[in-house]
Amino acid sequence: MPLGQIDLPVTFRDLSNYRTETLTFEVVGFHGTYHVILGRPCYTKFMAVPNYTYLKLKMSGLCGVITIGSSFQHAYECEVKCCDHATAIVASKELAAIRKEVAEEAPDPKLSVGSFELVEGAKEVLIDPCVSKGKVVHIGTMLSSE
Repeated sequence: MPLGQIDLPVTFRDLSNYRTETLTFEVVGFHGTYHVILGRPCYTKFMAVPNYTYLKLKMSGLCGVITIGSSFQHAYECEVKCCDHATAIVASKELAAIRKEVAEEAPDPKLSVGSFELVEGAKEVLIDPCVSKGKVVHIGTMLSSE
């Protein structure tokens, strides 16, 4: 869901040959590698022609045609950054879900640890048979043979 809209003047090129138009941008609240995405409304306003094969954008300017371009290497680097960013976002969402599951399954630390009750039929066995009043272990005698 968009948070709102903002109108900003956008200028392509420099003082010798430029074109400025005011564009309306949708403001969204998500993390991404792009600061802005120019689409068909931008192309229509600037009367620009994109060529995705050659990574060029052409439009009319005050002193002739304005050509904006990029290299395939730069496009590849941007794509790699975008993939890395998407992977990090997915990993952080998975980590948050795992933390939530662990928190739900975690035992209550406020419960007392030493509150075990003896089961009926438990047998008391000395840990060290040589000492008559040593520590004892209670073993259940009602266990199955398995």
